Amino acid sequence: MNITQKGRWAVTMLFFINGFVTGGWAVQIAQLVPRFGVTDKVIGHLILIFGFGALTMMPISGILMEKMGTQIVTRIFALAASLALIPVGLATTPLVLMPALFVLGAMIGAMNVAMNSNAVAVERSLSQAILSSCHCFWSIGLFAAGSIGGHLVEQFGFLTHIFLISAVALILTLIIAPAIFKDIQTVKSTSRQTTRLPRSPAIYLIGLMAFLAMIPECAVVDWSSRYLIKNLNAKTEIASLAFACFAVAMALFRFMGDVIRNRFGAILTIRVSSLLAGVSLLLSALAHNPWQAICAFTLAGIGIANLVPIVFSAAGNQPNISTNTGMSIATTIGYLGTLMAPAPIGYIAEITGFPVVYCGLAFMSGIIFLLAPLVRGAEISVQRQRASNKHQNTGAL
Repeated sequence: MNITQKGRWAVTMLFFINGFVTGGWAVQIAQLVPRFGVTDKVIGHLILIFGFGALTMMPISGILMEKMGTQIVTRIFALAASLALIPVGLATTPLVLMPALFVLGAMIGAMNVAMNSNAVAVERSLSQAILSSCHCFWSIGLFAAGSIGGHLVEQFGFLTHIFLISAVALILTLIIAPAIFKDIQTVKSTSRQTTRLPRSPAIYLIGLMAFLAMIPECAVVDWSSRYLIKNLNAKTEIASLAFACFAVAMALFRFMGDVIRNRFGAILTIRVSSLLAGVSLLLSALAHNPWQAICAFTLAGIGIANLVPIVFSAAGNQPNISTNTGMSIATTIGYLGTLMAPAPIGYIAEITGFPVVYCGLAFMSGIIFLLAPLVRGAEISVQRQRASNKHQNTGAL
């Protein structure tokens, strides 16, 4: 196994670790009430602080990678994210918890940008798609932490749970750290590029695509069960299948996503995926019974699965924009959607009902369909050409 192949599996595990730590925090949300006696409104504010921490650090992560390269920055933030959950467990009051959550969000967000940039570097070096499977492993990490988290908290308490999650994440990080891929070209080409915000509108439109792709995913995860219960009179155990089927379909097609992109190309994959997502979300809005909605959400999971990985790959392969700058812009704009979406969706659903919400989400998928040509940078042939140009430029330095 050569250096690039080792780097490919190292960055895949980084996605698992990031998802695992995020899942550990998700389990802890339910413990905030017994720990601090806070209301749901306060919990919502605390979650926002976590999100603001991530958004604050994402652009900074891109700047640091311009100076030090993806390998070093990814190592630093992977280690920091592995340990950042511990202060959350040690906090004794909501006031102390606030900065701890900001730091946790900041470290997870910074690691997110760094590992995506590193994955793009590996993708370019291998001349084959890997980002979809990487994002799949993030989902697996999230599921792994969530599935064991409740049991650990119940048996050993919230603090032991946090230390165990952190220990597993730290051990895995230390094991894979030496194998993290070093993108030499990124560091050497910094003198020819700038860390100032690009003037080209393309990268911001790609960020908009990420934004529009993440909101439907967030909406299905957060609100699909509530929709089935409120509008379609589903029982709780039936309603929960909507999210479960969506998640399984999305994970399965993220596993297959790299093969699909290698075979059919990024633009065609985005077009078919966004079209399927839009039609499926529209069908979910028109569903007359829970099972129709569950089938629609399952198809939506297939459509949504590879939108974000391909968009991120395109962001990291824009002409005259460094990988790190492009990635930090796209991730920051994209994850803004997950931060902003939950509350407005609930508010709109309260006034108009969930069918209107899902029709609006279908419209978002339609916009992605129209913007599909912008992901040309994610085409493997384009990445291969850019890698060749970088090697030539490096030789000229």
